[in-house]
Amino acid sequence: MKTQQFKWIILIVLALIWGSSFILIKKGLVSLNPFQLGSLRIIFCALFLLMVGFKSITTIPLHKWKYIALTSLFGTFIPAYLFAIAQTEINSSVSSILNSLTPLNTLILGAIVFGLDFKRTQIFGVIVGLIGTMLLIFNGAIHNPNQNYWYTILVLIASVCYAMNVNFIKKYLSDLKPLTITVGNFLVMLFPALIVLSFTDFFTVVQVKEVQHAMIFVAILGIIGTGIANVLFYKLIQISSPVFATSVTYLIPVVAFFWGLLDNEMLTPVQFVGAFIILIGVYLSSKK
Repeated sequence: MKTQQFKWIILIVLALIWGSSFILIKKGLVSLNPFQLGSLRIIFCALFLLMVGFKSITTIPLHKWKYIALTSLFGTFIPAYLFAIAQTEINSSVSSILNSLTPLNTLILGAIVFGLDFKRTQIFGVIVGLIGTMLLIFNGAIHNPNQNYWYTILVLIASVCYAMNVNFIKKYLSDLKPLTITVGNFLVMLFPALIVLSFTDFFTVVQVKEVQHAMIFVAILGIIGTGIANVLFYKLIQISSPVFATSVTYLIPVVAFFWGLLDNEMLTPVQFVGAFIILIGVYLSSKK
């Protein structure tokens, strides 16, 4: 299969997986607090990846571990908690919308910090996608006046973390296999996540039926929405550009909105228009 076709397939699969992650966070937060959810998400994912790919970490050169640590911090550890905390006050659709700012941050950080080159059409694609995102944000704010939009700042910080992560991987870890990077990331995060979890009351409530039910959603979120998705994402970064890879965040709200509809989160005609504009931005940002 040609690289051009393969990268679009990965993009769509990632959109479906990550677009479903926000509703899984919402379901997990019914019986878990944000720090329990974030920690369990990392722990479930780490255990799964270590079972399937432990041997791959032996191929990581010693001097690369500092970049593995940085990508684990910015790519998963910090965002896992930020998204969980944010969704205690804003709904899953709004959270997914704000995540769409990642490509813009990737473009800015890539150019200023990492010295990466981007084409004019890619910049225009990011701007178009951002316009669509703004339509979704403002329309959502109008129809959800009771939400605490100060918590959206946490999602914005998470999107900056994702942007740092994708640029680190493209510049410093492109020579490593995606599975190797992902397993290394979660090996680094496993023990800090266990420490955070130990400071919550999780071990005193783990026997509660509702908590165990919530853990099923988090296990799916961790294994599929984080572990498998990260392997695919790192592969996408390697075979495309950082801006194209992060343009998946433009498609994520579309998937998240449909899950939101099933969970009584309303989608307005204006939001449909915004989603269409976002798709145009994805196409333009992929042009060389």
